[in-house]
Amino acid sequence: MATTDHPVHSAPRHARPLPGQLSRRVGYTVAMVLNVALLVLVNVVPGWQALPFLTDDFAAVLWLVNASIIAGVLANAVYVVHDPPWVRALGDVVTTSVGLAALIRMWQVFPIDFAETWVDMDLVARWVLAVGIAGSVVGIVAGAARLVRALTPPD
Repeated sequence: MATTDHPVHSAPRHARPLPGQLSRRVGYTVAMVLNVALLVLVNVVPGWQALPFLTDDFAAVLWLVNASIIAGVLANAVYVVHDPPWVRALGDVVTTSVGLAALIRMWQVFPIDFAETWVDMDLVARWVLAVGIAGSVVGIVAGAARLVRALTPPD
């Protein structure tokens, strides 16, 4: 049998290397900063009331929106310290689940009222919520599968 100088299981030449630990940590930190900024924008200045299409009923879903953003901040804080695949998969399942709860509550309360426009923007908003809900369900299933795969010992 002939031998070669090339390993049998080499990555394709076009494959990109996984980002290094430092660049991942920078990304997690940027995500935390952006989420904290979003919390300030929604709750303090200018506040959600500045958006003319949100009704007063948004107050009923605000706590879930905040919980979703805070879950993202906390998950990224954990990732900065420790980010093996199983931790990221678990974080994805948790954060996406909280986001799904917020989207479902938004669907139920529907605190959105676009003034009369040339297109039914309320219907468009419902479609956007529906796509977000469906995508969240897919994301939770995918994250759970990654979590199981990461925690399952190799054969």
